[in-house]
Amino acid sequence: MSDARVFGVDFSSAPSTRKPITVADGRLLRRSGSRAVYALDAVYLVPNWDVFQIFLSTQGPWVGGFDLPFGQPRALIEHYRWPTDWSTFVDFFSDAPREQLRSAFKAWCDARPVGDKFAWRAADRPAGSSPAMRWTNPPVAWMMQAGVRRMRDADLLFPAHRSPSWAFDDAGRLTANVGGQARIALEAYPAFTARQVIRSSYKSDDPSKHTPERFAARRQIVRALERGVAGLAVQLELSGEWRDALEAEGSADLLDAVICGLQAAHASLCPGWGLSPAVDPLEGWISTVPHPDTEVE
Repeated sequence: MSDARVFGVDFSSAPSTRKPITVADGRLLRRSGSRAVYALDAVYLVPNWDVFQIFLSTQGPWVGGFDLPFGQPRALIEHYRWPTDWSTFVDFFSDAPREQLRSAFKAWCDARPVGDKFAWRAADRPAGSSPAMRWTNPPVAWMMQAGVRRMRDADLLFPAHRSPSWAFDDAGRLTANVGGQARIALEAYPAFTARQVIRSSYKSDDPSKHTPERFAARRQIVRALERGVAGLAVQLELSGEWRDALEAEGSADLLDAVICGLQAAHASLCPGWGLSPAVDPLEGWISTVPHPDTEVE
């Protein structure tokens, strides 16, 4: 998918005017004689679920990178005999009371030694992300519970989960049945790309920690994205006004949303969305993270 609309979504499990879901809206452009460009057009702040549903219904074709886990570890799911079909599991997980899930997570961790408490998806450690079952600091499990069924029920397509299975061939390519209005959901993790540029912290939700050092880190990341030296096959194109905004915002919600868009744009340039056939469709995969069996180009 090239010369196409691409969204990046910095997600919140409880969107509000204080902490909205942040959506970067841009276009993937392929210009003759140069590398692909992700041109940022706008950023939207989504303060509640009603507005999020409106966003999800945006007419396709488009691809979106969403910063939340789409699945849970297979080991955890099989241990508790939860459904192992991904779509069925999404329903189970979305309906389960949080206290029930919290108790299951805690029991798993309490039974394991220090340093190896959590279950991990195959993608989590290569990405350097939190385990998808983590329920606090950050509560990524609740992000999945809040978001994925809404996305699936809006008829988004999930290549890493082969859902709906009729829409993809064995290599993860869209089949002709889908037509030209497909809306593709890819799991994103902006910190993975940020770490290709700099290892120090670049954000905090605590205003007292909006330091000159973090500002300098964000500036370094933004400039690397513009130069195309952040490990992606696409470079960022944006106005000076947006550049200033991405560098200035201490929480980096804007920057993270843009990186999610860049990751989705990169994946859309790769055969089969850059996904190895070995990806477990129950767990899924994080875009741009190399799979041990198949290196993403």
